[in-house]
Amino acid sequence: MENTFQGSSENVLQASDRLQADFQSGAKHLRGTAASELQNLIADVEDLIGRISNLKDADVARVRGKVEQALASAKESITSGTDSVRQQARRVASTTDGYVRENPWQALGIAALVGVAIGFLVTRRS
Repeated sequence: MENTFQGSSENVLQASDRLQADFQSGAKHLRGTAASELQNLIADVEDLIGRISNLKDADVARVRGKVEQALASAKESITSGTDSVRQQARRVASTTDGYVRENPWQALGIAALVGVAIGFLVTRRS
């Protein structure tokens, strides 16, 4: 009976490590995709500002100034938001890993319940 417990415990710990690695990989991919799209948007807005920079109309100049301020603010928000999401993701992964390592049987039970619920929902939709 001891071998079964030890083997299952090790399996849960390995699954926890895989879950943490998958979570980090997914977060990196999402962050990379979002950053790429935001960089494209920022480049387009900067290009637009450059094209209308020679227009002398007061309304255009006022709008251009607001867009430049909004763009600078967006860049700052993106930087601070990325750091915040990164820290939060690390905390979640660390907390989950710690819980699974401290309570492997409970984690296994939770994983089984989640699997049953997903299986039930999938078969119900089909």
